Formats: sequence, structure tokens, C-alpha cells
Amino acid sequence: MFNLVLVAPEIPHNAGAAGRLCLATGSTLHLVKPLGFSLDDKQVRRAGLDYWKDVKVELWDSLHDLLASAAPERTWFLTTKGETAHWDVAFQPGDFLICGCETRGLPESLIATHRDQLLRIPMQEPGPRSLNLSTAAAVVLYEAWRQIR
Repeated sequence: MFNLVLVAPEIPHNAGAAGRLCLATGSTLHLVKPLGFSLDDKQVRRAGLDYWKDVKVELWDSLHDLLASAAPERTWFLTTKGETAHWDVAFQPGDFLICGCETRGLPESLIATHRDQLLRIPMQEPGPRSLNLSTAAAVVLYEAWRQIR
């Protein structure tokens, strides 16, 4: 259905929750190294529960490798630095939704070169600077899923 990409995730619970999210939506989870944990970490398994074994997970050495090998037709980068709200784009099956790591987000070089593909989740102001990684992924992935169903 869709492809959810976590670039250098640091928190095992977020990867586990994203895995369950992908399983629930028929999506593939792509994890881009370096990971801040082992995939055998009990926190990943705990968050993924007994579903983790059924999650389609692809592991990549770098985002460059993923983009070169998977050659996605459409990519969307989730960031607080985007100007387009996630509900203002028309998602298509197969889209790649790319999230940065919890503490640093996406690299500035990537943001600078993909301005027309940056999506943000609107929040009231003043408010938090961002949402939890797995929460943000769920918000956008379910909007994409809603649109095509």
C-alpha cells in the first residue's frame, strides 16, 4: 500500500509502533541505519507485540541507498519545516513517507532540495514543537490510507 521510512530512528518503541502501524495498513516499514537500537531489542518486540514477525521490514544502510534501489516514484518528507499540510496533497498507493530521527529530524540538505515534497502536520500555536515520531507517522499514513480507500 504505502512505504513508511524511518531515517536513523533512535527509540525502539517508535520502530515497534511503526511496525504495527504498517501491518495494520498493509504498508512496508523501511528502517535506515544507523539505528539507535537492535532489531532484537525487547522494547521493539514489546511495542510490536506478537505482530512484529509479520511486519514487512526493509533495512537500508543509508537513505541514498534506499532512494537509489527502491527508486520511489513519489516521496513525501514529514517535517515541521514544511509549508504544505499533510491533508493538502493527494496520496497514491506506493508513496514513500519519510520521517527523520526523533532528536534531529531530517537532514537540512534533504529539506533544502525537496521543498515541494515537505509535509507538516498542523498544530495549534503556541504548542509543542513536534509530535512523537510514531504518532506523526500514524497521522499521515492514515490520512493517505483514508484518501485511497
